[in-house]
Amino acid sequence: MIRNCISLLAAFALSLGMMTAQAREATPMAENPAIEKRVLAITTELRCLVCQNQSIADSHADLANDFRREIRLLIAEGKSDQQILDYMVERYGDFVRYKPPLKGTTILLWLGPAALLILGLTLLVRFLRRRNQMLGDTALSAEEQKAAEALLDTAPQDKTPQ
Repeated sequence: MIRNCISLLAAFALSLGMMTAQAREATPMAENPAIEKRVLAITTELRCLVCQNQSIADSHADLANDFRREIRLLIAEGKSDQQILDYMVERYGDFVRYKPPLKGTTILLWLGPAALLILGLTLLVRFLRRRNQMLGDTALSAEEQKAAEALLDTAPQDKTPQ
C-alpha cells in the first residue's frame, strides 16, 4: 500500500515536472497601454517571416515574439512608427510589409492580379466567340433539313409519357 502511494506521488511529480517543462514564458507587455497600442498598430502592418500568412501581431512564433520585443525597444528609444517600419524593411526587405510600396521591384505584386484577370477575360471572350462561330457554321442546308424532317415523320411514334 505504501509502495502504491509512493509510486503514485512519483508519477504525479513527474507529470507535473513535464508540464512545467513545456510551459513557455509569457510575452512581455509594456506597462504603458499607449506603448502597447503602438506596438499593436505597427505589428499588424508587418508580416511574420515564419508564418507568412499572419501578421506579427497574430503570430505566436518565437520570431514574432522577438520582433514585438524589438519594436518595444525601438519605441522606448523614441523612434517614430515610420522609423520603426523603415528599420524593419531595411533589415528584412519589402516582403516584411503586408502592403509593400509601389516601386519597380514590387510592381508585379500590385499589377499582376489585374493583368491576370484581364488576360483571363480576354481568353474567355475569344473562346466563346470561336465556339459561337463554329456552332453557327454547322447549320443544316435546305436539303439536309428536308431529310431530317422526313426521318422524323417516318420514325415510329412512342406514345409513352415521359
